[in-house]
Amino acid sequence: MFKSESPKEPEQLQKLFTGELSFETTDESLRSHFEQWEMLTDCVVRRDPSTKCSRGLGFVTGATVEEVDTVTNAKPHKVEGRVVEPKRLVSRGDSQRPGAYLTMKKIFAGSIKEDTEEHHLGNYFEWHGKTEETEIMTDRGGSRKRGFAFVTFDDHGSVDKTVFQKYHTVSGTAVKVRKPCQRKR
Repeated sequence: MFKSESPKEPEQLQKLFTGELSFETTDESLRSHFEQWEMLTDCVVRRDPSTKCSRGLGFVTGATVEEVDTVTNAKPHKVEGRVVEPKRLVSRGDSQRPGAYLTMKKIFAGSIKEDTEEHHLGNYFEWHGKTEETEIMTDRGGSRKRGFAFVTFDDHGSVDKTVFQKYHTVSGTAVKVRKPCQRKR
């Protein structure tokens, strides 16, 4: 799996959002569930300020990106009798983008040069997680590349890590990545 090479990992990649929590879930019960995957640095259940009742969602912060990867790959999660799916936290700036909260295993990669091959993309994105398929799109005749591709990972956590960084350098070219969204026809 992807190992961070800088001593300071992006904090956003260490945070998880957990919705669908029981209204009886407390900071302690949420922490108790997630502590089985190593060290947590923070665990908070959001509460209504006036009633002090749970809003049914929480945030968990892991000590490292690798720990968060382990948590997201361990499924299913059952907290106080409810099955929940922890997802990487989306920044406020990105939260307005289409598909920001969607769970998917595929990324869109744009601005790909004509000489870039599928194996170049596959080899690069393997650093972010195990890839299942890489497909560079071509015209209807299949003779000319259209300048974009789709890369499918084996889990959605790899997608969230990959799209956190908007531009990646693949074969000397800046490639813009994002979650694909449905085209309106």
